[in-house]
Amino acid sequence: MLTEKQEANICEFDNSYSRLPGHFFARLMPTTVTSPTLIKLNSELAKGLGIDPEELNGEEWAAIFSGNRVPPGADPIALAYAGHQFGHFVPQLGDGRALLIGEVKDAAGNRRDIQLKGSGITPFSRQGDGRAALGPVLREYLVSEAMHALGVPTTRALAAVTTGEPVYRETVLPGAVLTRVASSHVRVGTFQYFAARGDYDAVKQLADYVINRHYPNLKNSEHLYTSLLQAVTNRQAKLVAQWMRIGFIHGVMNTDNMSISGETIDFGPCAFMDKYDPDTVFSSIDNFGRYAYSNQPQIAQWNIMQFAQTLLPVIDPTMERATKIARDIIEEFPERYKDYWLTYMRRKIGLLGSEEKDLNLIQTLLDLMHQDGADFTLTFRALCDEPLSGTGASNVRGLFRNSNLFDNWTLDWHSRLGRENVPPEICSDLMRRNNPNFIPRNHLVENTLTAAIEEGNFEPFEELFNVLMTPYSGDNGLSKFTKPPEPSNEIYQTFCGT
Repeated sequence: MLTEKQEANICEFDNSYSRLPGHFFARLMPTTVTSPTLIKLNSELAKGLGIDPEELNGEEWAAIFSGNRVPPGADPIALAYAGHQFGHFVPQLGDGRALLIGEVKDAAGNRRDIQLKGSGITPFSRQGDGRAALGPVLREYLVSEAMHALGVPTTRALAAVTTGEPVYRETVLPGAVLTRVASSHVRVGTFQYFAARGDYDAVKQLADYVINRHYPNLKNSEHLYTSLLQAVTNRQAKLVAQWMRIGFIHGVMNTDNMSISGETIDFGPCAFMDKYDPDTVFSSIDNFGRYAYSNQPQIAQWNIMQFAQTLLPVIDPTMERATKIARDIIEEFPERYKDYWLTYMRRKIGLLGSEEKDLNLIQTLLDLMHQDGADFTLTFRALCDEPLSGTGASNVRGLFRNSNLFDNWTLDWHSRLGRENVPPEICSDLMRRNNPNFIPRNHLVENTLTAAIEEGNFEPFEELFNVLMTPYSGDNGLSKFTKPPEPSNEIYQTFCGT
């Protein structure tokens, strides 16, 4: 049992979402488990949330992060939402295996959701068991924290525990619970849930909640909900451009997996590209490549269109005017995305300024990488030292089969770098800060999950996690984490885990 002092020191919980009308969620307690064991507590994140990781021992933390003990002030709820799944609308989805136990304020005073994933059956479970398997929990822990370290807006992982109970998928697997931290769990699908029922009072209440929580700078806007649509559109354009700059493929960009706050959410069959190919798909459930790497910007725009449709009645009472306003914003998305993408890609090749022909320079390199099957991350990282050489990119040309074409590209690149009028060290440093050395390569992640699931060995997980926390650092004897997979170890499919 925890003392009153220990309970008080865990965290000060609130739950502003549970003060919305009752049909926004279902209130229930987590399902207890038999013998939870703490795998990992994210001490750095915990401290940022005002939680002292030393306050409790592993057994006590395991009880909290498994749902066996609900902290004082918490108010567990499962959120209702709908969503387009692979383009097909499902009017009711909701948290089928997760509970928002409450909110805490971080060091900056921002509200942060604390959610348990794998905490048992809810009214939205749709015949599922409400549980999570160990593999998907560890994958989300690794990848979400890696995304944070890479500088990409994302939900985060506070803790992972095993439950001591099996879950049944294609095989029997060890069960686990992930504690996820997010700016909120409001999704495009949350708005769709109410719009599909014609409940535009709820849409307005939800929009007001989102503005108060995520976009308070909009409160004095003359056209409040138009401004909200613009703000969400901008954040999504920026987020997807950040995914593209690191070769990240979400895998399931359904509208219920698109956060209104602009964070990456729901790391199911996600993966990082090895060889550059814009048509890359890893997700085993994406049979037609809807969510391929190169499709992500267009899908984000499509999702924004679904969000806009939910807002039409609150944007303007005249449907024709509301539709035109929304359409104009949606049509701005490609240009917004392109601007962000060009900014990030210029940095990857050492450019601080901009010229009209930069797009062609970048695209030519990507085309050469695609043509020769060059590794996305390795190529850009290997380029980082080349501004210092003043010659061709000799350390990189071995990654290309057609080295003559690549040599021609480097001549254009060095000419462009020369027009920056800054010391080459500046360009090289910019590249190192924007081209990661370490990413969660699929084969490394899979090897880590296999060791944990089949052997109960979490040392590879811990080792990979530590490496991924400094993605832009040098090799430091860790070159095995930078190398692309051997052909025999390439991962061609990733799985959702639900």
